[in-house]
Amino acid sequence: MATTKKQSQENMPNAQLHELFVDELRDTFDAEKQLLKGLKKMAAAATNPRLQSAFQDHYAQTEGHIDRLKQAFETIELTARGKKCKAMAGLLEETDEIIESFEKGSILDAALISAAQKIEHYEIASYGTLCTYARLMEHTKAEDLLAATLSEEKETDGKLTDIAMSEVNVAA
Repeated sequence: MATTKKQSQENMPNAQLHELFVDELRDTFDAEKQLLKGLKKMAAAATNPRLQSAFQDHYAQTEGHIDRLKQAFETIELTARGKKCKAMAGLLEETDEIIESFEKGSILDAALISAAQKIEHYEIASYGTLCTYARLMEHTKAEDLLAATLSEEKETDGKLTDIAMSEVNVAA
């Protein structure tokens, strides 16, 4: 007798997490796609060259994050598709308000770093959760992909802190 996909999911360790894992993957997939647009705006608004470069670098990295998420979906035999991430939409809306509220210069750059770090912390929390779920369900390939992105998100947060502390906040 052949085992159906649903039966095999029910037999996986912590199968009750599967639906939540997929929901979080979809939410994060959409968040990363939204972030691409936001990073373009942030790079255009920034005046500090290192900050502009950091936003541009993270744009390229985010494209890689989207590719990794697609691969993670493939490892669990699902097609990658997003679910509207309201949290990222809210964070990016707040970023737009910052861009509109401050004149170009070091204060705007400091505000952009704050907004970007809020986004990074959201992403760190999302990828950390996804890694935990993948580990519990023994989705080793998905976990490895998600952990690589988690590491990059933490590095970006550190880079933003360095730019803030060594240049932008000092100038503000």
